Formats: sequence, C-alpha cells, structure tokens
Amino acid sequence: MIKAIIFDFDGTLADTLPVCFYAFQAVFKEFDNIEVTSEEIKAMFGPSETGIIRENLKDSNYDKAIEIYYEKYIEKHRELVPDNEEINNLLLLLKREGYKLGIVTGKASRSLLISLECLNMNDLFDVIITGDDVEKPKPHPEGINKALAHLNLRNTEAVFLGDSDADILAGKQANVHTIGIQWLPNYQTLEFSVQPDQLFCNVNEFIQSLANWK
Repeated sequence: MIKAIIFDFDGTLADTLPVCFYAFQAVFKEFDNIEVTSEEIKAMFGPSETGIIRENLKDSNYDKAIEIYYEKYIEKHRELVPDNEEINNLLLLLKREGYKLGIVTGKASRSLLISLECLNMNDLFDVIITGDDVEKPKPHPEGINKALAHLNLRNTEAVFLGDSDADILAGKQANVHTIGIQWLPNYQTLEFSVQPDQLFCNVNEFIQSLANWK
C-alpha cells in the first residue's frame, strides 16, 4: 500500500523553470558577459543553484554571483511563477487522504523556501530533502532514500513524481514506483530516455489513479 507521495519541485509541483532561467541568465550575463539559453541551463541541472554557479561560471566571484542569483529569483518570482490552484488542491486532497508528502529536489534550501513561501506551500510537507542535504544529486537515489528513512517507510510504500530523466533514474535506483509528470507549462524532459512506470499529463488523471493504491 502506498503511504507516501514524494515530488520533485521545479517543473513538477511549481512552474519555476522560467524564474530559474531568468536568474541564471542574469548571473551569466553580469559576471561572464555571455548569453546562455534555457537549454544550456537545463544541461547544467543536477547540482543546486550554488553548485551550478560554482561549476559553470568563469568569473570566480562565486559568492557575489550566488547572492545576485537569489536577488533575481526573488525579484521575478511572483511575476513569473503563478499560483496553481490545481496543484494546491491536489496537495490538500492527498493530505486529506492521509498520504505523507515529501519533496526531493536539487534546489538549494534557500530558493526552495522562497518558492514555498511565495506559493503558500510551507506547511504541507512531511519531509523535504534539498540539494544542500545530499552529497550526490539525482540521478543518484540518495535524496529519495533519505526521505524514505525520515518517513520510516519501505521503498514499496512510496512513489516518486518528477519531470526529468534524472528524477526517473533516481526513483528507479531507489526502487520506488516512478511517475513522469508533464502537467505544467514548463518541464525538463519532453521524452524520457528511461520510461517511468506511469506518465501523467494532467492532474486529474493522477487523482483517478489513486484508487489503485488502496
């Protein structure tokens, strides 16, 4: 029986990819004087934002660049990341149904907390594992395994939802049921290289599937 539903964040629970791209593009323009595309930024994903900057910025003034990233992230969050009533209602439904809810994300805790605050999602999750909490980012299963340990659940008692190949690979390596998500306007993977156990393109399809887990 499924007891916990664990989510990736960017592109899965919130349409935050546009504000991530905006903030990264501002940093690379200001510090390296280069224009980076959304696809180039996607290719850097894996580490947290701070890790991405430290690994990819040519200018070595990393601490200042990281601060600028967060300034830009906050500056445009409410403009670029709309509230999603459908996702909010889904989370509240899952809570009412008694599921434990988790987030396993590559985001740094600082940016995740900004997003949770802006989207009024602060108090919904039983466990949150960020990129700051792991040594090995997705597709390594460390984050999912940490979430399961925190919840004191076996891998057969949880599902993991994500919008990228790294999410699905991490879920498979953690031996949890994997669900590919393409229900927001912006998501990372158009075609999964490793097929998830299920794929949902809208929230209602996912809600209808819950009956199979009881």
